[in-house]
Amino acid sequence: MSVAGFKKQFYKASQLVSEKVGGAEGTKLDDDFRDLERKVDVTSKAVVEVISKTSEYLQPNPASRAKLSMLNTMSKIRGQVKNPGYPQAEGLLGECMGKYGRDLGEDTNFGGALVDVGESMKRMAEVKDSLDIDVKQNFIDPLQGLCDKDLREIQHHLKKLEGRRLDYDYKKKRQGKIPDEELRQALEKFHESKEVAETSMYNLLETDIEQVSQLSSLVESQLQYHRQAVQVLEELSDKLRDRMSDAQSRPRREYTPKPKPIYDFGEDNQSNGGFSTSVAPPPSRNSEPSFHSAALSFRKLRLSPEQPSCKALYDFDPENEGELGFREGDIITLTNQIDENWYEGMLNNLSGFFPLNYVDVLVPLPH
Repeated sequence: MSVAGFKKQFYKASQLVSEKVGGAEGTKLDDDFRDLERKVDVTSKAVVEVISKTSEYLQPNPASRAKLSMLNTMSKIRGQVKNPGYPQAEGLLGECMGKYGRDLGEDTNFGGALVDVGESMKRMAEVKDSLDIDVKQNFIDPLQGLCDKDLREIQHHLKKLEGRRLDYDYKKKRQGKIPDEELRQALEKFHESKEVAETSMYNLLETDIEQVSQLSSLVESQLQYHRQAVQVLEELSDKLRDRMSDAQSRPRREYTPKPKPIYDFGEDNQSNGGFSTSVAPPPSRNSEPSFHSAALSFRKLRLSPEQPSCKALYDFDPENEGELGFREGDIITLTNQIDENWYEGMLNNLSGFFPLNYVDVLVPLPH
C-alpha cells in the first residue's frame, strides 16, 4: 500500500472512531437517498429469504435441497433436465404400493388397487420433478442472479461511498491543516460515489417489474403442477370407482372349509405308535350327519357314537368356580353350548364349563 493510501485508511479509521466513541457527527445524506437505501436493503433481505423459503417449499428434506441447488444453467445448456437427481416422496410411496400390490396379486381387489395407486403416485412424482426444475430455473436462479450481481454491486458502491464520506469528514474537520485542494478532491469523490450509488439503487427499484415477472413464473409453474396433478388424480379416482363398482356387482363367494382329517385309534399294530388318517367326505347340506367314522374312533373308548363329545387340544386349568379342567388328549362329553365361546361338558363324573378353542369337536351337539 502506498503512503497516500495508508494515510487515507488512517483518516477513515480516525473519523470512524471519533463518530462511534466521541459522538462526532458526520456528513448527513439526504432523505431521498436514505429512502432508496432502505428499500434496497429490504429488497436484498427479501430476495435472500424468498430463495431459502422457496427451496424449503419445494423440498423440505435438507439433503434434497442441496441437490436442488446444484441444478444450474449448465444443466440447461447440456440438454433438457428431466430429473432433479433426488427421489420425490410421491415416487417412494408409489414404489411401496406397487411392490406390495404385485406381491398380493393384481387379481385381488386390494392388490390391484395398490398397483393402480402406486402407478399414479409415480406419475405424480414426475409432475413434481417438473415443478422443481421449472421453479429452480425460472424463479430461484433469476433471483439468485439479482442477489449475486446487482445487489452485490450496490453494496460495493455503498461501502465505497461510506469510505469516501469518512475521508471527507476527517479532512473537513481539520480544514486549515490540510490543503484546500485535497479537501476539494475528497468532496468531489464523495459526491461522485453518492451519485453512482444513488443511480444504481434507483435503477434497481425502477426495474422491479423483472421480479414481478419472476413471481409470475413461479405461479405459472405451480398452476401447471396442480393441473397435471388433478388430471392424474381424477383418472385414478375413476379407476378406483370402477373397481369398487365391479367388486360390488360380483356375487360374493362363500367360504367352504376343507374337510377335517379323522384319526383312527382302532389298531395298535403300527410300529411307530402313530395313527393313520383318512379324509372325511365333504359335508352335505341335504343329508343327515353320519356318525360311522366317529364310531370307529371311539371303539376303544366304549362311547356311544351318538354321544356329543370333543377332544382336548391343550391342558386347561380352571381358574373360576364352575370351570371344568382337563389335560391334552382327554375325551370330554358335551352337554351344552353356553355361547359362541364356551361349552359345558362332563369328564370323570365332573361337570363344568370350558372354552371352545381348547377342544376339537368329534361329535357335535344336536341342533
